[in-house]
Amino acid sequence: MRRLSRWLLLGEWRAHPVRALVAIAAIAVGISLGFAIHLINAAAFNEFSAAVKSLSGMADIQVRGTEPFFDEAIYPVLAQQDGVTVASPVLEFDASVPGQRTALKIIGTDAFRASFISPDLVGTPDQGNINDTLADDALFLSAAARQWLQAQAGTVTLQVGTGQVKLRVAGSLPAARAGQRIAVMDIGAAQWRFEKLGQLSRIDLKLRDGVNRDAFKARLEQQLQAKYPGRFRVNQPNDEEQNSRNEGMSRAYRVNLTVLALVALFTGAFLVFSTQALSVIRRRSQFALLRVLGLDRKHLLRQILVEGLCLGIAGSAIGIAAGYGMAAAALHFMGADLGAGFFSGVRPQVQFTPVAAAIYFVLGVAVALLGCAAPALDAARAKPAIALKSGTEEAAMARLSRAWPSLACMALAALLSQAPPVFELPLFGYLSIALLLIGAIGLMPRLAAIVFRFAHHRWSAATANKPRASAVLTLTLSRLANASGQAGIALGGVLSSFSLMVAMAIMVASFRVSLDDWLLHVLPADIYISTASGGATAGLKPQEQAAIAALPGVEHADFLATRSIALAPGRPPVTLMARTVDAANPGRTLAIVGDTQTPAPGGPPPVWVSEAMVDLYGMKVGQRIELPLAGAPHAFTVAGVWRDYARPTGTIQMRLSDYRAITGEQEASGVSLTLKPGSRAEDTLQALKQLPFAAALDASEPSQIRAMSMKIFDRSFAITYLLEAIAIVIGLFGVAATFSAQTLARAKEFGMLRHVGVTRRQVLAILAIEGGSLTALGIATGFVLGWVISLILVFVVNPQSFHWTMQLHMPWPLLTTVAGLLLGAAALTALLAGRQALSGGPIRAVREDW
Repeated sequence: MRRLSRWLLLGEWRAHPVRALVAIAAIAVGISLGFAIHLINAAAFNEFSAAVKSLSGMADIQVRGTEPFFDEAIYPVLAQQDGVTVASPVLEFDASVPGQRTALKIIGTDAFRASFISPDLVGTPDQGNINDTLADDALFLSAAARQWLQAQAGTVTLQVGTGQVKLRVAGSLPAARAGQRIAVMDIGAAQWRFEKLGQLSRIDLKLRDGVNRDAFKARLEQQLQAKYPGRFRVNQPNDEEQNSRNEGMSRAYRVNLTVLALVALFTGAFLVFSTQALSVIRRRSQFALLRVLGLDRKHLLRQILVEGLCLGIAGSAIGIAAGYGMAAAALHFMGADLGAGFFSGVRPQVQFTPVAAAIYFVLGVAVALLGCAAPALDAARAKPAIALKSGTEEAAMARLSRAWPSLACMALAALLSQAPPVFELPLFGYLSIALLLIGAIGLMPRLAAIVFRFAHHRWSAATANKPRASAVLTLTLSRLANASGQAGIALGGVLSSFSLMVAMAIMVASFRVSLDDWLLHVLPADIYISTASGGATAGLKPQEQAAIAALPGVEHADFLATRSIALAPGRPPVTLMARTVDAANPGRTLAIVGDTQTPAPGGPPPVWVSEAMVDLYGMKVGQRIELPLAGAPHAFTVAGVWRDYARPTGTIQMRLSDYRAITGEQEASGVSLTLKPGSRAEDTLQALKQLPFAAALDASEPSQIRAMSMKIFDRSFAITYLLEAIAIVIGLFGVAATFSAQTLARAKEFGMLRHVGVTRRQVLAILAIEGGSLTALGIATGFVLGWVISLILVFVVNPQSFHWTMQLHMPWPLLTTVAGLLLGAAALTALLAGRQALSGGPIRAVREDW
């Protein structure tokens, strides 16, 4: 029996190697992409978490503020807590680097205390001078930071306000992780040099042996909340809350990227189904003869499943190997964030994970087995006496043409698309897309029958009294109308690949157009000025703000202040932006979504929250909220919701006057200038360059900011474009393999047509028209299905993943081009396969060669 099974398997592959190779390649591409992205994400996240852990050292408890900095007066209170052996104060901030768009993370420590808790944050002097550890101008750089800054003459220039501070590179941080750009200096020097006297970022606590950390944490939280309500967060390093914050920053991006990668595998499943189904139909009489000769149903079913199993094993093995290579190459050339910026500053190495490899391997094999399950069951159930008869192929597909399972799938998909997210991920949205695809592909035989029978009926009525009507078109429509089951199977691969390509293209184009429109709305001024592209130490003092507002041609100057605040222990900080906002008409400066509320006189000041705040924190218009500012919680009223594509973790906008009244801070990080009518931006920019602090400023016009933003968008979505291109290529190969297998299986039919007088040229014309007609139907159906899927992606998956909404946009040029490519590929493949099918001559084609 094994010999027979091997003979049948190898014989089929030798007869149709291209069909088998395409099925293997489709599975391999899907597995390789999914496994590669998993390895990249795992390596990046693990390295990022390890880098965060290295900064915490051996601390048992960490106390942070809900604001970036808090008063150091809390330090003795914590250091004198019962059970604390060492309390290490830390000042951590992102220093602005002149001429750079990214910041340098500086960590100020007390070397004597840090050596007990965070020895990795103790610098090693280059000259062996231990006094440099406490010097007020000494900076210790990690290897990555030193390479990035390329310190000239052993000094580093950083920006404070609009001025500059030069620090001496006194040594290195040998324990810093690869790619980690950090610097360490004495905490007192950092407070003085960067104008943060009396401020800390966190306090690391080392507990005495035998002290229960959980009990100490709970007691300390209670004490701090009672004395300083809403001001401090107490956590254990790398606990569930910290891991949740780290993971939450990029989880949606990583999951969506993995799902997009598995689109290729999903398409491959339908290619396996279509190729296996057509192969079983072609060999239906052969299987019936084997049944007559004594092969039972169980062995026949196993034989066909073994064919699918071999395709799955080969494709999965190749995919695992290719995925590892792709991950290593991507980490080397593109970095760990794949262009999205989530894991910048880490340089991970790809690590082969056997468990993940086994999961993806099993997934590929399961996809192949599912793809051939239906054809295998049909072949095993067929009655030999009927299957031996020629022309019963269409009856074999009758079971696959049932409409109710497909309609049930589509109805369930419609219900699931309205379900809420699970763990803040659109899992039901993904499931509804899969069910839509399964349902639509299951309906293709029925749809093909309706369309082509209608076309055949109309053609027959139109040519009833026309003996010179085209015989080629008559034969073509007759074939399509009476063999709709096989036509529907042939359309499965076309429909899956094209519909998913359409959906991804619409989603990306919708996001791109929505982002461009959003930038037009939120950039109404004529000139935008910032003190630095990255970091938090640059800023404009009041006298500098006045000088900018007095520039010639300036009608109005809108200053901006930003800071981060923590609102929930397990979530990343949100961005608080303070600027001039008209409470009566906030839509002039904000992309308002929905209704707004005008603040009541004497009530809490208004704030406007981004869509992410609604999803993540449950905020709504009219709600009273509290925000930590100036060391105490302050009440505000949510006056509206606005769209923010820049910060998916959440943003809150408030009036600059309210911010300054509460915090007392008068500095600004940027300003937008609205010019007087008739004034030229060039003249104002020229006057700006004459200011004494102009070298510390970066001025841009809205068109420049939009161009840079769209460039960043395209870089972030580069991997999505790649996956979209792969879906197109798989679709083209699927069309070629499907029509090639179907054409070659009809050699006897073509031989019979040649016997009754149909010329070789007419047969080729029939094939070209069939291929074009089937593909046209697949494209039309795929466009409708892709449009429906895009609605789920745009209005369900994206809001549930990234917490923003967008408008729908159709990329007609791209869709038309791909549709044309598919049509051309189908017609060309049908012609080439037809030439091969007709190459043996009509007598040989109809000969029974048992």
